[in-house]
Amino acid sequence: MMNILIIGSGGREHALAHAISKSKLLTKLFVLPGNPGIELLAENILIDVKDYSAIKTFCNEKNIELIIIGPEKPLVDGLGNYLRETGLKVFGPDALAAEIESSKSFAKRLMKKHNIPTAAFAEFSADQYDEANEYLNKSSMPVVLKADGLAAGKGVLICNDLDEAIESLNNFFIKKEFGEAGSRVIIEEFLIGEEVSIFAVTDGEDFLCLPSAQDHKRIGNNDSGKNTGGMGAYCPAPILNRELLKEIEASIIKPTLAALRNAGRKFVGCLYCGLMITETGPKVVEFNCRFGDPETQVVLPLLKGDLLKLLYSAASGKLEKSEVEYSGGTAVCVVAASKGYPDHYEKGFEIKGLGGQENDVIIFHAGTKKEGNKIFTNGGRVLGITAVSNDDDLRKTKEKAYSALKRINFEGMYFRTDIADRGIKRIESNRMADSVQ
Repeated sequence: MMNILIIGSGGREHALAHAISKSKLLTKLFVLPGNPGIELLAENILIDVKDYSAIKTFCNEKNIELIIIGPEKPLVDGLGNYLRETGLKVFGPDALAAEIESSKSFAKRLMKKHNIPTAAFAEFSADQYDEANEYLNKSSMPVVLKADGLAAGKGVLICNDLDEAIESLNNFFIKKEFGEAGSRVIIEEFLIGEEVSIFAVTDGEDFLCLPSAQDHKRIGNNDSGKNTGGMGAYCPAPILNRELLKEIEASIIKPTLAALRNAGRKFVGCLYCGLMITETGPKVVEFNCRFGDPETQVVLPLLKGDLLKLLYSAASGKLEKSEVEYSGGTAVCVVAASKGYPDHYEKGFEIKGLGGQENDVIIFHAGTKKEGNKIFTNGGRVLGITAVSNDDDLRKTKEKAYSALKRINFEGMYFRTDIADRGIKRIESNRMADSVQ
Protein backbone atom coordinates (compact mmCIF):
# COMPACT_ATOMS: atom_id res chain seq x y z
CA MET A 1 0.00 0.00 0.00
CA MET A 2 1.38 3.39 -1.03
CA ASN A 3 0.94 7.12 -0.63
CA ILE A 4 1.28 8.79 -4.03
CA LEU A 5 1.92 12.38 -5.14
CA ILE A 6 0.98 13.69 -8.59
CA ILE A 7 2.41 17.07 -9.59
CA GLY A 8 0.31 19.26 -11.88
CA SER A 9 -3.05 20.98 -12.12
CA GLY A 10 -4.58 20.28 -15.53
CA GLY A 11 -6.73 17.77 -17.36
CA ARG A 12 -3.82 15.36 -17.75
CA GLU A 13 -3.25 15.27 -14.00
CA HIS A 14 -6.99 14.87 -13.38
CA ALA A 15 -6.96 11.86 -15.73
CA LEU A 16 -3.93 10.41 -13.96
CA ALA A 17 -5.62 10.89 -10.58
CA HIS A 18 -8.81 9.29 -11.91
CA ALA A 19 -6.92 6.18 -13.07
CA ILE A 20 -4.62 5.86 -10.06
CA SER A 21 -7.45 6.34 -7.57
CA LYS A 22 -8.72 2.90 -8.64
CA SER A 23 -5.51 1.10 -7.68
CA LYS A 24 -5.67 -1.49 -4.92
CA LEU A 25 -2.14 -0.44 -3.95
CA LEU A 26 -3.20 3.12 -3.14
CA THR A 27 -3.45 4.28 0.44
CA LYS A 28 -3.63 8.06 -0.05
CA LEU A 29 -3.42 10.22 -3.17
CA PHE A 30 -2.13 13.79 -3.11
CA VAL A 31 -1.99 16.21 -6.04
CA LEU A 32 0.13 19.37 -6.05
CA PRO A 33 -1.49 21.83 -6.62
CA GLY A 34 -4.46 19.97 -8.17
CA ASN A 35 -7.76 21.51 -9.26
CA PRO A 36 -11.43 21.53 -8.18
CA GLY A 37 -12.22 18.35 -10.11
CA ILE A 38 -9.29 16.47 -8.65
CA GLU A 39 -10.30 17.22 -5.06
CA LEU A 40 -13.12 14.67 -5.44
CA LEU A 41 -10.45 11.98 -5.85
CA ALA A 42 -7.44 13.21 -3.90
CA GLU A 43 -6.17 15.83 -1.49
CA ASN A 44 -4.94 18.97 -3.22
CA ILE A 45 -1.69 20.36 -1.79
CA LEU A 46 -1.01 24.08 -2.17
CA ILE A 47 2.76 24.13 -2.37
CA ASP A 48 4.59 26.12 -5.04
CA VAL A 49 5.89 23.63 -7.63
CA LYS A 50 9.14 25.64 -7.74
CA ASP A 51 9.72 25.16 -4.01
CA TYR A 52 11.71 21.93 -4.26
CA SER A 53 12.67 21.86 -0.59
CA ALA A 54 9.03 22.17 0.54
CA ILE A 55 8.01 19.37 -1.84
CA LYS A 56 10.77 17.12 -0.47
CA THR A 57 9.73 17.87 3.12
CA PHE A 58 6.08 17.10 2.30
CA CYS A 59 7.04 13.80 0.65
CA ASN A 60 9.08 12.74 3.64
CA GLU A 61 6.36 13.73 6.12
CA LYS A 62 3.65 11.86 4.19
CA ASN A 63 5.81 8.82 3.36
CA ILE A 64 5.30 9.29 -0.37
CA GLU A 65 6.33 6.11 -2.25
CA LEU A 66 6.05 7.51 -5.79
CA ILE A 67 5.97 10.99 -7.34
CA ILE A 68 4.40 11.31 -10.79
CA ILE A 69 5.34 14.57 -12.53
CA GLY A 70 2.69 15.52 -15.09
CA PRO A 71 3.74 18.73 -16.91
CA GLU A 72 6.91 19.22 -18.95
CA LYS A 73 8.14 22.40 -17.25
CA PRO A 74 9.03 20.86 -13.84
CA LEU A 75 10.73 17.95 -15.63
CA VAL A 76 12.76 20.26 -17.84
CA ASP A 77 13.66 22.43 -14.84
CA GLY A 78 15.08 19.42 -12.98
CA LEU A 79 12.50 18.66 -10.30
CA GLY A 80 12.87 14.95 -11.04
CA ASN A 81 16.64 15.19 -10.59
CA TYR A 82 16.31 16.91 -7.23
CA LEU A 83 13.76 14.49 -5.82
CA ARG A 84 15.67 11.41 -6.98
CA GLU A 85 18.86 12.74 -5.41
CA THR A 86 17.04 12.87 -2.07
CA GLY A 87 16.15 9.18 -2.38
CA LEU A 88 12.56 9.56 -3.60
CA LYS A 89 11.09 7.46 -6.43
CA VAL A 90 9.96 9.50 -9.46
CA PHE A 91 8.03 8.67 -12.62
CA GLY A 92 9.32 11.19 -15.15
CA PRO A 93 12.68 11.81 -16.83
CA ASP A 94 15.52 13.91 -15.51
CA ALA A 95 16.33 17.27 -17.12
CA LEU A 96 18.86 15.88 -19.61
CA ALA A 97 16.43 13.27 -20.93
CA ALA A 98 13.57 15.80 -20.92
CA GLU A 99 15.54 17.83 -23.46
CA ILE A 100 13.92 15.56 -26.05
CA GLU A 101 10.98 17.98 -25.65
CA SER A 102 12.55 21.20 -24.40
CA SER A 103 14.90 21.50 -27.38
CA LYS A 104 13.54 20.58 -30.79
CA SER A 105 16.99 21.11 -32.26
CA PHE A 106 18.41 18.49 -29.88
CA ALA A 107 15.61 16.06 -30.78
CA LYS A 108 16.05 16.60 -34.52
CA ARG A 109 19.83 16.15 -34.35
CA LEU A 110 19.38 12.97 -32.31
CA MET A 111 16.98 11.57 -34.90
CA LYS A 112 19.21 12.53 -37.80
CA LYS A 113 22.28 10.94 -36.19
CA HIS A 114 20.48 7.67 -35.47
CA ASN A 115 18.43 7.45 -38.69
CA ILE A 116 15.11 7.81 -36.89
CA PRO A 117 12.53 8.85 -39.53
CA THR A 118 11.45 12.50 -39.30
CA ALA A 119 10.91 15.52 -41.54
CA ALA A 120 13.89 17.18 -43.24
CA PHE A 121 14.87 20.33 -41.34
CA ALA A 122 17.21 23.26 -40.81
CA GLU A 123 17.75 25.29 -37.63
CA PHE A 124 18.47 28.97 -37.19
CA SER A 125 19.12 31.27 -34.22
CA ALA A 126 17.81 34.83 -33.97
CA ASP A 127 21.11 36.28 -35.20
CA GLN A 128 20.75 34.20 -38.40
CA TYR A 129 17.64 35.98 -39.63
CA ASP A 130 19.05 36.64 -43.10
CA GLU A 131 20.13 33.02 -43.53
CA ALA A 132 16.69 31.78 -42.40
CA ASN A 133 15.01 34.19 -44.80
CA GLU A 134 17.17 32.97 -47.67
CA TYR A 135 16.44 29.34 -46.75
CA LEU A 136 12.70 30.00 -46.86
CA ASN A 137 13.01 31.65 -50.26
CA LYS A 138 14.57 28.45 -51.60
CA SER A 139 12.12 26.09 -49.86
CA SER A 140 9.11 24.31 -51.33
CA MET A 141 5.84 25.35 -49.70
CA PRO A 142 4.17 24.63 -47.39
CA VAL A 143 6.74 24.61 -44.60
CA VAL A 144 6.53 24.34 -40.81
CA LEU A 145 8.24 26.74 -38.39
CA LYS A 146 8.72 25.57 -34.81
CA ALA A 147 9.99 27.30 -31.70
CA ASP A 148 12.97 25.36 -30.42
CA GLY A 149 11.92 25.69 -26.76
CA LEU A 150 8.75 25.11 -24.76
CA ALA A 151 5.81 27.16 -26.03
CA ALA A 152 2.81 25.45 -24.35
CA GLY A 153 1.93 23.59 -27.54
CA LYS A 154 1.50 26.80 -29.55
CA GLY A 155 4.96 27.35 -31.03
CA VAL A 156 4.25 25.55 -34.31
CA LEU A 157 3.24 27.56 -37.39
CA ILE A 158 2.22 25.93 -40.68
CA CYS A 159 2.92 28.29 -43.59
CA ASN A 160 1.19 27.69 -46.91
CA ASP A 161 3.20 30.19 -48.94
CA LEU A 162 6.35 32.30 -48.79
CA ASP A 163 4.57 35.41 -47.48
CA GLU A 164 3.17 33.43 -44.52
CA ALA A 165 6.57 31.88 -43.89
CA ILE A 166 8.36 35.26 -43.77
CA GLU A 167 5.62 36.68 -41.54
CA SER A 168 5.99 33.70 -39.19
CA LEU A 169 9.76 34.12 -39.12
CA ASN A 170 9.23 37.75 -38.13
CA ASN A 171 6.86 36.62 -35.38
CA PHE A 172 9.65 34.49 -33.93
CA PHE A 173 12.72 36.68 -34.39
CA ILE A 174 11.50 40.28 -34.62
CA LYS A 175 8.20 40.46 -32.72
CA LYS A 176 9.43 37.76 -30.31
CA GLU A 177 5.89 36.43 -29.85
CA PHE A 178 7.22 33.20 -28.33
CA GLY A 179 9.85 34.82 -26.12
CA GLU A 180 13.00 32.88 -25.35
CA ALA A 181 11.41 29.67 -26.66
CA GLY A 182 11.46 31.19 -30.14
CA SER A 183 15.03 32.50 -30.08
CA ARG A 184 15.95 29.46 -32.16
CA VAL A 185 13.67 28.17 -34.92
CA ILE A 186 13.38 24.84 -36.70
CA ILE A 187 12.20 25.03 -40.31
CA GLU A 188 10.80 21.66 -41.41
CA GLU A 189 9.41 20.13 -44.55
CA PHE A 190 5.64 19.77 -44.42
CA LEU A 191 4.71 16.13 -43.93
CA ILE A 192 1.56 14.83 -45.65
CA GLY A 193 -0.39 12.12 -43.89
CA GLU A 194 -2.42 11.47 -40.76
CA GLU A 195 -1.18 12.13 -37.24
CA VAL A 196 -1.25 9.66 -34.38
CA SER A 197 -0.03 9.82 -30.78
CA ILE A 198 1.69 6.96 -28.96
CA PHE A 199 2.61 6.83 -25.25
CA ALA A 200 5.56 4.57 -24.43
CA VAL A 201 5.85 3.92 -20.69
CA THR A 202 9.49 3.01 -20.08
CA ASP A 203 12.07 2.23 -17.43
CA GLY A 204 14.74 3.44 -19.84
CA GLU A 205 15.41 -0.04 -21.23
CA ASP A 206 12.12 -1.81 -21.85
CA PHE A 207 8.86 -0.10 -22.80
CA LEU A 208 5.11 -0.62 -23.19
CA CYS A 209 3.00 1.23 -25.74
CA LEU A 210 -0.45 2.26 -24.56
CA PRO A 211 -3.42 2.45 -26.98
CA SER A 212 -3.01 4.98 -29.78
CA ALA A 213 -4.86 8.29 -29.90
CA GLN A 214 -5.38 11.18 -32.28
CA ASP A 215 -5.19 14.76 -31.04
CA HIS A 216 -6.86 17.78 -32.68
CA LYS A 217 -4.37 20.65 -32.37
CA ARG A 218 -6.04 23.35 -34.48
CA ILE A 219 -8.59 25.69 -32.92
CA GLY A 220 -11.24 25.26 -35.64
CA ASN A 221 -13.19 22.51 -37.37
CA ASN A 222 -11.48 20.68 -40.23
CA ASP A 223 -8.12 21.49 -38.65
CA SER A 224 -8.34 25.20 -39.40
CA GLY A 225 -6.85 28.17 -37.55
CA LYS A 226 -4.07 28.41 -35.00
CA ASN A 227 -2.40 25.58 -33.15
CA THR A 228 -3.49 25.08 -29.54
CA GLY A 229 -2.54 22.76 -26.73
CA GLY A 230 -5.23 20.41 -28.06
CA MET A 231 -8.98 20.79 -28.67
CA GLY A 232 -9.91 17.15 -28.25
CA ALA A 233 -8.84 13.58 -28.86
CA TYR A 234 -10.13 10.08 -29.43
CA CYS A 235 -8.81 6.59 -28.77
CA PRO A 236 -7.90 4.27 -30.38
CA ALA A 237 -6.80 5.74 -33.71
CA PRO A 238 -7.92 3.30 -36.45
CA ILE A 239 -5.07 4.31 -38.75
CA LEU A 240 -2.70 2.36 -36.52
CA ASN A 241 -2.76 -1.44 -36.92
CA ARG A 242 -0.52 -4.05 -35.28
CA GLU A 243 1.95 -4.17 -38.17
CA LEU A 244 2.36 -0.41 -38.17
CA LEU A 245 2.80 -0.35 -34.39
CA LYS A 246 5.56 -2.96 -34.65
CA GLU A 247 7.29 -0.79 -37.25
CA ILE A 248 7.02 2.27 -34.99
CA GLU A 249 8.40 0.36 -32.02
CA ALA A 250 11.33 -0.98 -34.04
CA SER A 251 12.25 2.09 -36.10
CA ILE A 252 11.36 4.92 -33.70
CA ILE A 253 10.78 4.10 -30.03
CA LYS A 254 13.45 1.46 -29.45
CA PRO A 255 16.28 3.38 -31.20
CA THR A 256 15.27 6.67 -29.56
CA LEU A 257 15.45 5.19 -26.06
CA ALA A 258 18.76 3.53 -26.92
CA ALA A 259 20.18 6.78 -28.31
CA LEU A 260 19.20 8.66 -25.15
CA ARG A 261 20.59 5.93 -22.93
CA ASN A 262 23.90 5.80 -24.80
CA ALA A 263 24.18 9.59 -24.54
CA GLY A 264 23.89 9.42 -20.74
CA ARG A 265 20.27 10.59 -20.84
CA LYS A 266 18.40 7.46 -19.77
CA PHE A 267 14.70 8.20 -20.11
CA VAL A 268 12.42 6.96 -17.31
CA GLY A 269 8.76 7.92 -17.62
CA CYS A 270 6.38 8.40 -20.53
CA LEU A 271 7.86 9.12 -23.95
CA TYR A 272 5.16 10.77 -26.05
CA CYS A 273 5.61 10.13 -29.77
CA GLY A 274 3.71 12.48 -32.07
CA LEU A 275 3.84 10.76 -35.45
CA MET A 276 2.76 11.36 -39.04
CA ILE A 277 1.76 8.28 -41.00
CA THR A 278 3.00 9.13 -44.50
CA GLU A 279 3.02 7.17 -47.77
CA THR A 280 6.61 6.18 -47.01
CA GLY A 281 5.93 5.12 -43.44
CA PRO A 282 5.68 6.68 -39.95
CA LYS A 283 7.77 9.76 -39.21
CA VAL A 284 8.29 11.68 -35.97
CA VAL A 285 6.58 15.07 -35.77
CA GLU A 286 7.65 15.66 -32.17
CA PHE A 287 8.63 13.96 -28.94
CA ASN A 288 7.31 15.00 -25.53
CA CYS A 289 8.78 13.98 -22.18
CA ARG A 290 5.43 13.24 -20.51
CA PHE A 291 1.85 12.12 -21.09
CA GLY A 292 0.12 14.20 -23.78
CA ASP A 293 -2.85 16.43 -23.10
CA PRO A 294 -5.69 15.80 -24.02
CA GLU A 295 -4.74 12.31 -25.24
CA THR A 296 -4.28 11.13 -21.65
CA GLN A 297 -7.98 11.82 -21.06
CA VAL A 298 -8.95 9.19 -23.64
CA VAL A 299 -6.11 6.67 -23.29
CA LEU A 300 -6.13 6.04 -19.54
CA PRO A 301 -9.89 5.36 -19.21
CA LEU A 302 -9.47 2.51 -21.74
CA LEU A 303 -6.87 0.61 -19.71
CA LYS A 304 -7.60 -2.59 -17.81
CA GLY A 305 -5.33 -3.34 -14.89
CA ASP A 306 -3.41 -1.27 -12.37
CA LEU A 307 -1.80 1.87 -13.82
CA LEU A 308 -0.11 2.65 -10.51
CA LYS A 309 1.70 -0.71 -10.53
CA LEU A 310 2.88 -0.05 -14.08
CA LEU A 311 4.23 3.42 -13.33
CA TYR A 312 5.82 2.28 -10.07
CA SER A 313 7.58 -0.58 -11.85
CA ALA A 314 8.96 1.82 -14.48
CA ALA A 315 10.23 4.21 -11.82
CA SER A 316 11.78 1.26 -9.97
CA GLY A 317 13.83 0.24 -13.01
CA LYS A 318 12.01 -3.01 -13.83
CA LEU A 319 8.99 -2.47 -16.08
CA GLU A 320 6.13 -4.93 -15.52
CA LYS A 321 4.34 -4.78 -18.88
CA SER A 322 1.61 -7.22 -17.90
CA GLU A 323 0.07 -4.77 -15.42
CA VAL A 324 -2.20 -3.01 -17.95
CA GLU A 325 -3.82 -3.74 -21.29
CA TYR A 326 -6.27 -2.11 -23.69
CA SER A 327 -9.91 -2.74 -22.76
CA GLY A 328 -11.19 -2.91 -26.33
CA GLY A 329 -13.44 0.14 -25.99
CA THR A 330 -13.45 3.68 -27.38
CA ALA A 331 -13.17 7.14 -25.83
CA VAL A 332 -13.73 10.67 -27.12
CA CYS A 333 -12.69 13.88 -25.33
CA VAL A 334 -13.98 17.30 -26.41
CA VAL A 335 -12.28 20.35 -24.92
CA ALA A 336 -14.50 23.23 -23.81
CA ALA A 337 -12.34 26.33 -24.23
CA SER A 338 -12.64 30.03 -23.47
CA LYS A 339 -13.57 32.36 -26.31
CA GLY A 340 -10.41 33.88 -27.76
CA TYR A 341 -8.12 30.96 -26.92
CA PRO A 342 -5.26 30.43 -27.88
CA ASP A 343 -4.89 34.23 -27.96
CA HIS A 344 -6.45 36.64 -25.44
CA TYR A 345 -9.36 35.27 -23.39
CA GLU A 346 -11.21 36.26 -20.24
CA LYS A 347 -11.49 34.18 -17.06
CA GLY A 348 -13.77 34.06 -14.05
CA PHE A 349 -17.07 32.91 -15.60
CA GLU A 350 -19.24 30.50 -13.61
CA ILE A 351 -19.50 27.00 -15.06
CA LYS A 352 -22.96 25.43 -14.86
CA GLY A 353 -24.18 21.91 -15.56
CA LEU A 354 -21.22 19.92 -14.25
CA GLY A 355 -23.35 17.55 -12.16
CA GLY A 356 -25.72 14.77 -13.16
CA GLN A 357 -23.63 13.24 -15.93
CA GLU A 358 -23.90 9.55 -16.83
CA ASN A 359 -21.41 7.06 -15.38
CA ASP A 360 -19.63 6.65 -18.70
CA VAL A 361 -18.92 10.38 -18.98
CA ILE A 362 -15.98 11.95 -17.14
CA ILE A 363 -15.55 15.72 -16.82
CA PHE A 364 -11.83 16.41 -16.52
CA HIS A 365 -10.96 19.87 -15.18
CA ALA A 366 -8.18 21.68 -17.05
CA GLY A 367 -8.53 25.38 -16.23
CA THR A 368 -10.96 25.89 -13.36
CA LYS A 369 -11.08 27.38 -9.88
CA LYS A 370 -13.49 27.02 -6.97
CA GLU A 371 -15.00 29.87 -4.98
CA GLY A 372 -17.41 28.73 -2.31
CA ASN A 373 -19.53 26.01 -3.84
CA LYS A 374 -19.21 27.33 -7.41
CA ILE A 375 -16.73 26.48 -10.17
CA PHE A 376 -15.36 29.21 -12.46
CA THR A 377 -13.23 29.30 -15.59
CA ASN A 378 -9.53 29.88 -14.97
CA GLY A 379 -7.76 29.09 -18.23
CA GLY A 380 -7.93 28.80 -22.01
CA ARG A 381 -8.77 25.12 -22.05
CA VAL A 382 -11.34 24.79 -19.29
CA LEU A 383 -12.80 21.27 -19.36
CA GLY A 384 -12.30 17.96 -21.14
CA ILE A 385 -15.64 16.21 -21.61
CA THR A 386 -14.78 12.54 -22.08
CA ALA A 387 -17.18 9.77 -23.06
CA VAL A 388 -16.08 6.14 -22.66
CA SER A 389 -17.69 3.08 -24.25
CA ASN A 390 -16.97 -0.61 -23.83
CA ASP A 391 -17.52 -1.30 -27.54
CA ASP A 392 -15.76 -0.11 -30.69
CA ASP A 393 -18.54 2.17 -31.98
CA LEU A 394 -16.65 5.45 -32.17
CA ARG A 395 -19.63 7.30 -33.66
CA LYS A 396 -21.83 6.50 -30.65
CA THR A 397 -19.04 7.47 -28.26
CA LYS A 398 -18.68 10.83 -30.02
CA GLU A 399 -22.43 11.41 -29.78
CA LYS A 400 -22.31 10.62 -26.07
CA ALA A 401 -19.53 13.17 -25.49
CA TYR A 402 -21.34 15.96 -27.31
CA SER A 403 -24.62 15.09 -25.58
CA ALA A 404 -22.86 15.55 -22.23
CA LEU A 405 -21.33 18.82 -23.44
CA LYS A 406 -24.80 20.24 -24.16
CA ARG A 407 -25.53 20.20 -20.42
CA ILE A 408 -22.54 22.40 -19.61
CA ASN A 409 -22.26 26.12 -20.20
CA PHE A 410 -20.22 29.17 -19.30
CA GLU A 411 -19.93 32.55 -20.93
CA GLY A 412 -17.81 32.40 -24.08
CA MET A 413 -17.62 28.59 -24.15
CA TYR A 414 -16.12 27.37 -27.42
CA PHE A 415 -15.50 23.85 -28.76
CA ARG A 416 -14.91 22.03 -32.01
CA THR A 417 -17.78 19.94 -33.34
CA ASP A 418 -15.76 17.46 -35.39
CA ILE A 419 -13.67 15.61 -32.80
CA ALA A 420 -13.19 11.96 -33.90
CA ASP A 421 -14.77 12.49 -37.34
CA ARG A 422 -11.59 11.44 -39.16
CA GLY A 423 -11.49 8.19 -37.22
CA ILE A 424 -15.18 7.54 -37.83
CA LYS A 425 -14.75 8.06 -41.59
CA ARG A 426 -11.76 5.72 -41.69
CA ILE A 427 -13.60 2.98 -39.78
CA GLU A 428 -16.67 3.22 -42.02
CA SER A 429 -14.50 3.29 -45.15
CA ASN A 430 -12.66 0.15 -43.99
CA ARG A 431 -15.97 -1.61 -43.31
CA MET A 432 -17.24 -0.75 -46.80
CA ALA A 433 -14.03 -2.07 -48.33
CA ASP A 434 -14.31 -5.29 -46.32
CA SER A 435 -17.95 -5.79 -47.38
CA VAL A 436 -17.02 -5.37 -51.06
CA GLN A 437 -14.31 -8.00 -50.73
